[in-house]
Amino acid sequence: MYKASENRYDSMKYNRCGKSGLKLPAVSLGFWHNFGDTAVYENMKKLCFTAFDNGITHFDLANNYGPEPGSAEKNVGLILKENFTSYRDELIISTKAGYDMWKGPYGDWGSRKYLLASLDQSLVRMGLEYVDIYYHHRMDPETPLEETMGALDQAVKSGKALYAGLSNYDGETMAKACEILEELRCPFVINQNSYNIFNRTIEKNGLKAMAREKGKGIISFSPLAQGLLTDRYLNGIPADSRVMTDGRFLKTSQLSKERLESIQKLNQIAAERGETLARMALNWIFKDSDVTSVLIGASKPEQILDNLKVIECAPFTEEELKRIDEVSLAL
Repeated sequence: MYKASENRYDSMKYNRCGKSGLKLPAVSLGFWHNFGDTAVYENMKKLCFTAFDNGITHFDLANNYGPEPGSAEKNVGLILKENFTSYRDELIISTKAGYDMWKGPYGDWGSRKYLLASLDQSLVRMGLEYVDIYYHHRMDPETPLEETMGALDQAVKSGKALYAGLSNYDGETMAKACEILEELRCPFVINQNSYNIFNRTIEKNGLKAMAREKGKGIISFSPLAQGLLTDRYLNGIPADSRVMTDGRFLKTSQLSKERLESIQKLNQIAAERGETLARMALNWIFKDSDVTSVLIGASKPEQILDNLKVIECAPFTEEELKRIDEVSLAL
């Protein structure tokens, strides 16, 4: 039986989600990859143990994480049942719905029927009575925002979720959603969006500024730009890289000559700081107080331990931030 480290809270930093009472670890563990049916169960357990032993209390999932869709939740549910039952109140478990999950007109987007049915299915797969955060996974251009937010509100008021979250929203839509949820007195606390040195979308679409204005947290996924902000591509494109073996998310078009050169320049800045490129990239996300946590993915426990070193990184100087912008925004 797994017994967590007695020192698990000694080095982790915990940040408040906006103006809410909820705190998240600076580094959270995402289950987008490496927890589906194609992964090795013993390795999945090691990843969870390593994370929790080092203060990572937040495990982030979605209904369709796999492959196959739903398998990540099933596997995590088994790990929780076998090893984390006595630690449930120390964990933040989040899941989402909003992308295609099952066939027919009721397994996608943001209808009340889909969101509430999906949450029930997720709870069964994970063997939980509730999740700590339930997200709507993406904006729905057709379903009324009032309906989608009403579903999140019911999820909370039914006791099946403690907090509501939004993912992949822009600033304008998030502000409207926030007004609805405030009227419903629903505890909406956090936004989950892609954010990294190369992807500044939330700075351009108003989400980052609006989250600050509304007092909501932000958790960044893909903080390393699908591996671009690591040492993996410093010498070109490896034959076994994700861009060569799995083109679903990282495209060859993202690895132009100019992009590869920018990665090398960013690595030079990191080296001058005495850091790896990955560590600097994670630290960059915390350059101001807007971001609550970064979501890392991992296939090996060692990757988790390496990413946790971001907590020890020194803050950036204005000159360093300017140089990073000059390199990354020039493309």
